[in-house]
Amino acid sequence: LCRGGLAERLCRLQNRERSAISFWRHQCISDAKIPSDKSGVLIVKILEMFEECTIQVAICQQLEQSPATLSSKDAVINAGEPILKVLFARETAAHLKSRPQDVIHIYPPWQKLILRNADVPVIMNTYFSLKVLPSEHSETREKTYGLTKMLIRKNIISLAETFRLDDVDDELHHQTSDHQVTCAPQIHNNCDSKKHPLAQSAVNDSLLEMVESQGAVGWREAQVRVVIQRVYCLPTREGYGSRVQGNKPLLSNRGMFCRLCLLVQDAYGMFSEVQLQPLNSADDVEQYCRRWEGKFCCLAGMKILQRTTRGRALGLFSLIDSLWPPVVPVKVPGQSQDSEMMTTNLAPPSFCYILTVQSGEIHVEVDEEEQISNLYQPPAVHGLKEILRMDGCNERCSFWAQVLYLRLQTKQSVPINQREICLFVTDSTLQNMVHMIPKVVAVSVAASCVLSTEITEALSVTSQFVFFKDALWGKGMIICVERTVLLLQKPLLYSAAGADLSELTGPVRLDELDSTTQANSICAVRGTVVGVNESTAFSWPTCDRCGNGKLELCPQDRGSLYCSQCSEVVISPVLKMQLEVFLSCSSRPQSTIKVKVWHEMSFGLFVLINMLLSLQSYEVQSVLGKEVGLLNCYVRSVTSHPNCIALEEIVLL
Repeated sequence: LCRGGLAERLCRLQNRERSAISFWRHQCISDAKIPSDKSGVLIVKILEMFEECTIQVAICQQLEQSPATLSSKDAVINAGEPILKVLFARETAAHLKSRPQDVIHIYPPWQKLILRNADVPVIMNTYFSLKVLPSEHSETREKTYGLTKMLIRKNIISLAETFRLDDVDDELHHQTSDHQVTCAPQIHNNCDSKKHPLAQSAVNDSLLEMVESQGAVGWREAQVRVVIQRVYCLPTREGYGSRVQGNKPLLSNRGMFCRLCLLVQDAYGMFSEVQLQPLNSADDVEQYCRRWEGKFCCLAGMKILQRTTRGRALGLFSLIDSLWPPVVPVKVPGQSQDSEMMTTNLAPPSFCYILTVQSGEIHVEVDEEEQISNLYQPPAVHGLKEILRMDGCNERCSFWAQVLYLRLQTKQSVPINQREICLFVTDSTLQNMVHMIPKVVAVSVAASCVLSTEITEALSVTSQFVFFKDALWGKGMIICVERTVLLLQKPLLYSAAGADLSELTGPVRLDELDSTTQANSICAVRGTVVGVNESTAFSWPTCDRCGNGKLELCPQDRGSLYCSQCSEVVISPVLKMQLEVFLSCSSRPQSTIKVKVWHEMSFGLFVLINMLLSLQSYEVQSVLGKEVGLLNCYVRSVTSHPNCIALEEIVLL
């Protein structure tokens, strides 16, 4: 809305009006009595009701005195008392749940409108209204209110008929005015209107209309039919699991405490995020994706958790933008819904309602047997080469790539269970390139990205092809954030957009160290050893089961080593040795190349002790001048003053 414009001022006025009405109703409920001030109160008794243009019209007779103070016999209406036509807005009518013979108190500021050539005055602005029951029948009627359905006549009047247009279709005149809709429709577990006669009126296709009509507290007596565009998990506050085991960086299950969520879209293109039940892990998200995405579902028993905007939820709206514009024309509010009036030239949504289920009640019915909706947009899969050439910022992208290496973020200021993990991936589009584009790219996995146990266990063992769905691309980086899903299999439905999704068959090649190498990347390096940093050379025994590098002497047998994490004696420890060497590389002749070299050897305990003793007499001269073949290395830092590159030898998955 334009700041200071008419629409913004009207919006503020509406908000103040809603607040005043809610506060007044809350006061009446908390005081458990009718307001004592009767000045200006209009007391009416409903004789007949019908609905027209979403407004509930009540033909009423005005009373001089409230029947709450009279017996039911004394409350009989005299024929001579004035007849009024009272208009109730949809929200007010839903609150009153009135029916014929009910007595309503209408408090100021109500207004009376006298129409020309009409004998019955119209009462408007009836937001401050209360229903009053005769004292001797109030308890009995309150108990029976929920047991019966009140049918209200709904007048369907076409605009063509109202304005007397010449091309009025005969069917419009033929429509009966006796359509019946329920004041209190029951929630059904199936959207099929053939099985449930009332479902046609109970099921809506507009999220916005449902929210406006049912309010923020939630709706129990109505359903809305939507299409599931995405299924994912969001972490809860307890959802950040440990990321290390021993001294090994692992992608452990960060979906330990998460919540299953749906991104749904209605027939008008409106989006909403539905937060369902909490899950112990994200292990089932893949089957939910396969079963639910693209299917219609009916939502009931929802309440509004939050109304969020683009500025407050950039991650959510980046996902919504990736699904906009719709692939098929959507309905336009306020226009005829004929196909020629539908359009896709619409601005992307600027707000979104976050919905959640009422306490302990799940009312999401997915019709898994129905065909995929035409409104569904499967993930558009691109090759990594194409993604790296995208010009946009904060764009969602999906790709199929092989994970070669993973590394835990080393920032000490960040708690270890909230650090990002870097996955180094490649695909056929990168491996087949010769120049200008790297053969391996880094994908940062944020702490908010929920991973399934299947993914974490697979990546901790071997190199895997992983489908990255709805990752975020921007500023030269690919990031897995909230609402990004990692799967070991391609989805059943996806749009390949001409991308080469074939798996790699030959050996994987890394970029060799050169002038374009950047920090936080991996590369292959070759050169000649020209120096050794003796102060950094050391070795230590580790557990052959969990990799724990802090072994202790066994309390029962001082000659044995003991692992506190496994709570067992280590029979065959693994000796790890680290040495920092300096290389001379022809690809970077002016740079100092410093490589931290690791080595692992498995020994029995006796051999291990002798090896540790022999390291005391280690000869540096034995490695100087040695030619180093292609070492796979992680680039820790690249500095220009001094011109130095710090590398660390790594082992690919």
